[in-house]
Amino acid sequence: MHPVVFFTTVLYCISLLSVKSLSVHRNLIADKDALISFKSKLSSPEAPNLLSSWDNQNSSPCNWTGVTCNGFGSGQRVISLNLSGFGMEGTISPHITNISFLRSVDLGNNKLRGAIPPEIGYLFRLRFLNLSSNSLEGRIPLNISKLTQLQSLDLMANKITGEIPQELGHLSKLEDLKLGRNNFWGKIPPSLSNLSSLTVLNMGTNVLTGNIPGELGNLKNLTVLDLTINRLTGTVPSAIYNMSSLVNLAVASNILSGEIPYDVGIKLPKLLIFNYCINNFTGRIPGSLHNLTNIQVIRMAHNLLVGTVPPGLGNLPFLQMYNIGYNKIHNPQDDGLSFITSLANSTRLNFLAIDGNAFEGVLPESIGNLSKVLSKLYIGKNRIHGGIPESIGLLRSLSLLELNDNSISGKIPEAISYLQELQYLGLARNKISGIIPSSLGNLRKLNNIDLSGNEMVGGIPTSFENFQSLLSLDLSNNKLDGSIPKEVLNLPSLSIILNLSKNFLDGPLPQVGVLEKVVVIDLSGNRLSGDIPKSFERSKVGDFGLARLLQERMSNQVSISSTFIVKGSIGYIPPEYGLCEKSSTAGDVYSYGVMLLELFTGMSPLQECFSGDLNLVRWVESNLLEKELQVLQFDNEVKNEAKNKCLITVIRVGLSCTKDSPDGRINIKEALRSLINARDIFLKSDPY
Repeated sequence: MHPVVFFTTVLYCISLLSVKSLSVHRNLIADKDALISFKSKLSSPEAPNLLSSWDNQNSSPCNWTGVTCNGFGSGQRVISLNLSGFGMEGTISPHITNISFLRSVDLGNNKLRGAIPPEIGYLFRLRFLNLSSNSLEGRIPLNISKLTQLQSLDLMANKITGEIPQELGHLSKLEDLKLGRNNFWGKIPPSLSNLSSLTVLNMGTNVLTGNIPGELGNLKNLTVLDLTINRLTGTVPSAIYNMSSLVNLAVASNILSGEIPYDVGIKLPKLLIFNYCINNFTGRIPGSLHNLTNIQVIRMAHNLLVGTVPPGLGNLPFLQMYNIGYNKIHNPQDDGLSFITSLANSTRLNFLAIDGNAFEGVLPESIGNLSKVLSKLYIGKNRIHGGIPESIGLLRSLSLLELNDNSISGKIPEAISYLQELQYLGLARNKISGIIPSSLGNLRKLNNIDLSGNEMVGGIPTSFENFQSLLSLDLSNNKLDGSIPKEVLNLPSLSIILNLSKNFLDGPLPQVGVLEKVVVIDLSGNRLSGDIPKSFERSKVGDFGLARLLQERMSNQVSISSTFIVKGSIGYIPPEYGLCEKSSTAGDVYSYGVMLLELFTGMSPLQECFSGDLNLVRWVESNLLEKELQVLQFDNEVKNEAKNKCLITVIRVGLSCTKDSPDGRINIKEALRSLINARDIFLKSDPY
């Protein structure tokens, strides 16, 4: 080749490479500029130097925190942005669309607010988008449906509203769609059935209504279907039970009805989690569920199920939770409670609830053979009789033992004192007799003791002074005698309930220094004598019985034996007491109702805004009816439907207790029943 021609060719190639290199360099600069603009909308007060590397002086954004590029050298482009868990505040800049080669964006677990910018729909290469656990608002931009390469969309735990766009059905490559814990309303779009690659569909904890679309049964690759805590109605479509790949089927906390197919365990052989609690399902427990040897969770509580517990519970070695509470299930008369014995093979069982049914019989001694990791045991509200077996002490991991509302007799076994992890002990409203074992004082983690409504005798153990975490103590309606130990009245942690009413306690009340922390105190119906200690007069929250007595301005000090003492503090006194009527249990109910309203609205009846005819009760009545609790000072993060129902129930009980006429007030037993039901729903509302 002629030297001139060769030299010209070399120069031409070099110029082409230079132009290409310059173009690539400009592309990376564009990514860099977009990232700087993106950063300008963010801040990180908790760690202000987290994005210190994002600096214009740095030659390449590929070295910046949370940024990943593809390739090497001149061919690099930003393809991934991961700022998950950085504590970032601010909004998502629309300039993110200028990082055009992005394949993955993870901004989850931050404090981002505002709307999802519609410009995000122009990131055509995006495969992974995680904006979960923020405070994003507004609606899902419709042009997200243009992200045809998207495989995972996670918007969990935000404040996103509106209907779920039917356009999401265009994302044909989507494998994970997580929209739970938002404020979506409307119906589930049937177009989601077009997502043939979908394996996870989570729309739980929203405000979705209507029926579950039968078309969802076309999602043959689906392993997780979570529709919990919505307002869905109708039956579960039969097509859902043909999705043989399902591992997790959860429709809890809706208004669904119908029978659960007897062969659900045959049609869904891979099930590990079956959550149907808090609905209106009827029929029997499907026996085929007990043939799923790998199943981990069976939850059917708070339905209308009947019949008996089917055989096969001994076949479930991996079972962790079995919850069939609050149905109409019974046991064969000749079989006792043998199904409890069969659960001994489930060595991973940590939660067992059969409460609120019609089970009869005696607790078997074999109950001590249950899982050594069993943490919560609910057997209350049945027809159990006989004693508590000593073997209960073998369940060393128990943190909750609830046997309330049965016909259990005999004494409290000393073996209960072996349960060193116990936090809640509920033996209320049974026929338990004997003394309260002093060894209960060894259970230092106890925070709630309810032994009320039994036939226990003797004194209150002074060993109770060992309790380090006790919040609530209810020993009412027994036959306890002797004086009230000052140690019990000085428990520093006691702050919710101290109820020693309706016993045979006598002697004077000791002066106390920490009792003013307790929300509810009832010492009435005893044989106490002497003067009311000054420490009983200071109150912030209303109560009933002898606590916080409003002393009349008399020269003589008030005696506990006085008959016409006005109960409660100003703001908690029922209207009839102003008419010189004799104090009564109806007055106690009124004061209790005021206390409930105060606790759950954050408004004190003594606030200056309440004057004339306006008081706390009237204020709650008007706001409850006109604004549906929105004005009440509830935690603005409360989005769980079951929790909202619980709060509304408590408020309605409070209003029922505070009617002007004593005859119009709810009976305290009815109030207690409503509150217990609300509590049980609240405790069991969290999907597994």
